[in-house]
Order: sequence, then structure tokens, then C-alpha cells
Amino acid sequence: MSLEILQAKLELRELVDAYAKLTDEKNIPDQMLLFTPDTRFKVYMGGQLLSDVTGTKQLEEEFTGHASIVKRYFSINGQHVVKVDDGDTATGVVYSQMKMVREEDGKEVITDYSVKYDDTYVRQNGAWLIKERASHYIIIEARTLQG
Repeated sequence: MSLEILQAKLELRELVDAYAKLTDEKNIPDQMLLFTPDTRFKVYMGGQLLSDVTGTKQLEEEFTGHASIVKRYFSINGQHVVKVDDGDTATGVVYSQMKMVREEDGKEVITDYSVKYDDTYVRQNGAWLIKERASHYIIIEARTLQG
């Protein structure tokens, strides 16, 4: 494996970790900088397509609406399997655990999500960006927080 491929893999890992960190901070404007302007973002739950958004303007609106009903997020990335194609394009799979806390009927409800992201990346102006992301919510569990 060449030094360039190793460097690309490191930069791509930093990209997906930045996405998770900015999600937790609800820093959506900075999160949009991680995507190409013509990005495509899909969400699947139980194998069913729930959302298909194109472009960072529409994506920012979608994320802002979602974040407005979430009190806090907590994300952890696990495996990140990447294939760098020709130096400026790559594909990857990210496995992630995400927790979201919302208020329902005066109680805090936590939802745990086990998510697999199928990504397509491009390097533009020396920076890796997410061109396409398909979020597959594999396991979802909700419960009332105690204490």
C-alpha cells in the first residue's frame, strides 16, 4: 500500500469523525462544509427509503429541522473500510453508534441507533468531501432515561 493511499485513508477517517463530532455539537453549517455542493444523502430504516436529499442547501434544512427536536446527540464511529480508487475518489463503509435524546411527554427518551453509512468521497481542492452518503439504520431501540 502506497504512502498516498495511507494518507488518503487517514484523511477520510478524519472526515467521517468530523461529521460525527459536528453532529454531536449540532454545528450544521460547518457540517455542510464536509459535503460537495451537489451531495446526495439518503436515509433507510428497515431497508425502506425514508429520505433522499440532493444538495447542501436542502440537506442543511433537513438536518436543522431534525436537530431542533433533539436535545443532544452522542456518536461513536467504529470500523471504517475504505477503498481509494484513483487518488481523488474513494468509497467507504462506516459503522456507527448514535444516541439521540428527545423530550416526550415531559420525559427524556433516548434512542440508540446502529447505523451503517455507505459513502462515496471525492477530493476537491486538496480536501476530501462526502459526495454521496446512504445511512442505513439497522437497529433502533428507544427507552425512557432514568434519573
